[in-house]
Amino acid sequence: MNVILLERIRNLGDLGEEVGVRPGFARNFLIPQGKAVRATEANRKVFEGRRAELERVSNDRLVAAQARAAKLTDVQVTITAKSGEEGKLYGSVGTQDIADAVSAAQGVEIAKSEVRLPTGVIRVIGEYQIDLQLHSDVTVTVKVVVVPE
Repeated sequence: MNVILLERIRNLGDLGEEVGVRPGFARNFLIPQGKAVRATEANRKVFEGRRAELERVSNDRLVAAQARAAKLTDVQVTITAKSGEEGKLYGSVGTQDIADAVSAAQGVEIAKSEVRLPTGVIRVIGEYQIDLQLHSDVTVTVKVVVVPE
């Protein structure tokens, strides 16, 4: 299925590009989230009329994300968790825990969907470098220290 992207999407394309995606991805994510529209002749004309507005909104989001990233450079957050003698946690530290800790420490609102944990949740005490993807073009790394309670 071909769609016209209404914003930049990482690993897919830029604003205004017509890309081919799987029908389920378009129907269930891109179109309901307002990130794309079906690539029909009528939608192409509507998009060209709104292109300047969409580029302005996209640029505003990028500037806001860069401002948030500037506040989060060189940030270290400490999270306390219950653990056993060997350093294994009773439970885990997930994206919501990290987002809440960074938001409380810095006063910058972070959503749990912006926290990237490529290896899964944290289950061991230690120091971790965690990426926060604030925008498709803006990623900042924060240091998360998990200590025993």
